[in-house]
Amino acid sequence: MTLRGFEDVGDVEGETIRRHRAAAVWQARAVSTDAAGPAPEQVALALVTELGRKTGVSWLRYGVPPTSHAAWHLWFDDALYVLSGGAEQQLPGIEELPEPGRVEVTMRSKDNGGRLLTWVARATAVLPGDERWQPVTAALAADRLNVPDLATAPAGWARTSRVTRLEPTGELVEQPGALTDGAHLATPVPTPATTRGPLPRVLHRRVRRRPKLS
Repeated sequence: MTLRGFEDVGDVEGETIRRHRAAAVWQARAVSTDAAGPAPEQVALALVTELGRKTGVSWLRYGVPPTSHAAWHLWFDDALYVLSGGAEQQLPGIEELPEPGRVEVTMRSKDNGGRLLTWVARATAVLPGDERWQPVTAALAADRLNVPDLATAPAGWARTSRVTRLEPTGELVEQPGALTDGAHLATPVPTPATTRGPLPRVLHRRVRRRPKLS
């Protein structure tokens, strides 16, 4: 019997010696271990983009001394946009940042709400005369809840509010697997809001047990 790729050359003590006919011998190609993976900046941008699209709230840390402020945001055109001032959310001091300003953005996990990533952003103002103003404000109006009039909202923001673009720089302060152990406690922001006063006096006896329905 002759196997494919071999030929019989004779029997020696009942065993057939076979010789390979192919002259070329297949050799495994070596796998290079020096192949360059994605750059750290690309990995950081991919993670920031994913969280920016999936979440709607972030914490912005800026100013001297740095203070943190919760803000709703919109991911658009490879950057994070926040709307503040006027009747919108208040971000004290963000308009006083230099151009461009440094802002640390902390994002939480969509699954459990825990702190997941903190990255550094380059903050710049989007002014009504900029080419980005119309598409950005249109996207903000579509994403903003309870807007009285989508058509006139950008004009009102141009008079009383500020649109800030937070562009990722590629620098990460915290990331999964390398979160700081600090509590991140912050002093509450001063506010005129107060807690409610004492409950009014009740003349009749309060029902402590839930009445039976049947």
